[in-house]
Amino acid sequence: MTKTGFGVDVGGSGVKGGTVDLTTGELIGDRIKLPTPQPSTPNAVAETVAEIVRLARWDGPVGVTLPSVVTGGVARSAANIDKKWIGTDARALFGDAFGGRPVTVLNDADAAGIAEDRLGAGKDASGVVILLTFGTGIGSAILHNGVLLPNTEFGHMEVDCKEAEHLAASSVKDANDLSYKEWAAEVSRVLTRFEDLLWPDLFIAGGGISRKHEKWIPHLTSRTPVVPAALLNTAGIVGAAIAVDTGIAP
Repeated sequence: MTKTGFGVDVGGSGVKGGTVDLTTGELIGDRIKLPTPQPSTPNAVAETVAEIVRLARWDGPVGVTLPSVVTGGVARSAANIDKKWIGTDARALFGDAFGGRPVTVLNDADAAGIAEDRLGAGKDASGVVILLTFGTGIGSAILHNGVLLPNTEFGHMEVDCKEAEHLAASSVKDANDLSYKEWAAEVSRVLTRFEDLLWPDLFIAGGGISRKHEKWIPHLTSRTPVVPAALLNTAGIVGAAIAVDTGIAP
C-alpha cells in the first residue's frame, strides 16, 4: 500500500495543501489552494488551513509550514504574515483547529529543504546540502546527510557589507532590471561566501526563478555544484508531510 501524508504550506498570498505519496513525493489528487486571509492573523489562518484539511477529507496527522522561525512549535518571527504570529503556539493552535490530531509546524524553507533532500534534487546527494529559495528575499535550509539544522536565516548573512538577500534575491534582479548573467554574478558572490563558511557538497536553487534555471545557473562561478529544485511549488507541502510522518520538529 502507498504510504501517504498530508502537508499544508502557508504563504503570504496563498495557503496550499495536499495528500502526498511519501515514497515518491508526488501529490495524490489535486492540490487545494485558498487565499491567505487578510489580515493573516493566527486564528484566521488556522481556520483556512482547517478548511483545506476538511476539503481534502484527510483525517490523519498534518504538517504545516509557516514563513517563520519555529521552535518548539512556537512561531518566533513573521515574514509576509501578520505580526501577531510572533510568540504564538502554532502547534497548539493548529491542533485545536484540527480537533486535537497530531500536528508538526516548521519553517517553510526547512520544509522545502527536507523535501528536496529526500525526494527531489538532492535525493542522491550526501554530505552538506543547502537549499536556497530566491524570491522577495532568500530562504535557506541546510541538511547534513539528511539531518536538518532548523531555522537558518542565511538570507540575512552579511556579504560585502550587505545582507545576502539585498544582493541576490530575485526581487533585486527585477528591481534593478538586471540580465540573468548580471544577476548570476551577484548570486555567485553570495554562494562563494556561503561555501567559504559552510563547505557544502551541493546547492539546490529554489523559488520561482528556478524554473528558468537554464538562463542563469550556467553563469554561476561558485565551486560547489548548483542544481535547480525538482519539486518546485509542491516542495513545502511535501516537506510538511514528511516532517509530520517522521516526527521532525524544530
